[in-house]
Amino acid sequence: MTNKSSHNCNLNIWYYLADEEWHKISNLYESMPGWIGYINGVPYWFGQEDDDIYITASVEPSGLSFFAQMNNSDWNSWIERFKSEATKVLGFDVGEPEDGFL
Repeated sequence: MTNKSSHNCNLNIWYYLADEEWHKISNLYESMPGWIGYINGVPYWFGQEDDDIYITASVEPSGLSFFAQMNNSDWNSWIERFKSEATKVLGFDVGEPEDGFL
């Protein structure tokens, strides 16, 4: 992975979803490429903030928020896969609210 840059993405996965839905999301986290686990309750893929390449997520009022540092191609592939898989397990179209996904 070269030419790394920072990326962020907010998805229409809201904090008020039922625990059952969050359990599905947690299982999805673990199935995604690069999963390394929860560190102090925060999910990470590929590495942590001190590493060159990483993805992390947090639940915000604006939705499920991802922040990453990696090359564009790898990021786009990873987040599109997450959205697709989340759509399947949650039963609604998952995407960015600013793109019309509510």
